Amino acid sequence: MFYSRQSEIKQLQGLFKGEALCLYGLRRVGKTSLIQEVFNGHRCLYYECTKDSLDSNLKQFTEEARRSGIAIPSYVDFKSFSDAFLFLADTKMVEAIAIDEYPYLKTFESAEKVDSLFQGIIERVHGKMGIILSGSEISSMKNLLLPGNPLFGRFNQTIRLPEFNYLEASQFYPGKSVYDKVALYSVFGGSPYVNRSIDPSKDLKDNIVATFLRQGSEAYNYADSVLLMGLTNAAHAERILGVLGNSKKRHGEIVALLDQNKTGVLSRSLASLVQSNVIKVAFPINRPDDKKKSFYEIADPALRFFYAYVRPNKSRLATLGPEEFYNQYVKPSITTFVSHRFEEITRDYFSILTQRGLLPGTKDIGVYYYDDSENHKKGEFDVAISKVDGYEVYEVKYLQNVMSEALVKEEADKIRAIKELNVARIGFVSVNGFESDEGKYKFITGEDLYALSL
Repeated sequence: MFYSRQSEIKQLQGLFKGEALCLYGLRRVGKTSLIQEVFNGHRCLYYECTKDSLDSNLKQFTEEARRSGIAIPSYVDFKSFSDAFLFLADTKMVEAIAIDEYPYLKTFESAEKVDSLFQGIIERVHGKMGIILSGSEISSMKNLLLPGNPLFGRFNQTIRLPEFNYLEASQFYPGKSVYDKVALYSVFGGSPYVNRSIDPSKDLKDNIVATFLRQGSEAYNYADSVLLMGLTNAAHAERILGVLGNSKKRHGEIVALLDQNKTGVLSRSLASLVQSNVIKVAFPINRPDDKKKSFYEIADPALRFFYAYVRPNKSRLATLGPEEFYNQYVKPSITTFVSHRFEEITRDYFSILTQRGLLPGTKDIGVYYYDDSENHKKGEFDVAISKVDGYEVYEVKYLQNVMSEALVKEEADKIRAIKELNVARIGFVSVNGFESDEGKYKFITGEDLYALSL
């Protein structure tokens, strides 16, 4: 079943006007499914490149075209990709062609040669036939968009396909309670590939046991190896992810742990992981330029869960088995793990509202860092929205029961106690609602978060 991606489908319609498009995103994010959805009902050709020579890929491309029912005469022998594309465009045999994993064509050829080849192809078939160049090697695909690359300026549209947000991912488990939806997204994240492993009839524990705790399952393989395939210095990437786990760490902390000789390799690997959207670097909303307050964390919830629980304990998982491993290593802290992801879901909720024009005047959304030297207190508030007249500050609670009036008052007092904070409004987000939602605060329930239309 195909989910969402309506805005991307609309962008890709330009293919049928003979446009060229660049499409990239993390592995298993749904690029192929998106292409196939758009191609459905049209005369199109999809080809996934292999890590082989250009000539070998051309031969496989031609064979795939014939297998797809394109009537290429047997006497036609293409000498280059240019010959093939021009023939298919001039004879109007296909409306569009997708070349997936495009960087693989450069395995045994110079990148400039391959990019120059496709620059010429795009220019000569423009208006006659649509072309998609797609790939999972993020840095290689982004290089196509840089000045100096032969393909710079040749694409009519560029799409970075993101993982599903919490709202979109919930389509995989529509019958679950809001409490369970938050937990499932917090563990399985937004990859369509991983989410299809979820059994909506099972609870969180049984889904974790059947996926991330079983070596060889799709979810296990995704987190253990698939997502990192093709990354530069994958070994360094694994070390960085191992250190991050479920935590947030500053650059200096990571370097101190992993690069004591100051080789610089680690910094380059960090930059590559950020560029590839595997990890993210975040700044407090009130200190956007303070590098000392910035921190790195794993962006993908599924990868974060795997590196928090499974990867550092692989031998124990093999010894204990999935059920007992869950009881000893996951169960004691899984609610805390989910509660931190619930804060991210809340920030995403406010971001969606802002993008839809429902939060006018919003300047930024993030975490607020405070340093109350007078009372010797340092810390963060979960969600802060920067407005012209100050900050809207929200405390977020992932509780099994409703949030009590006493807890609301306690948290509100903590916010008011920070003298440096210009508070325009105080609010609370409780996944299971509130004991009382009357008063001077803004109250948002889990049901509110999931009431947004897709």
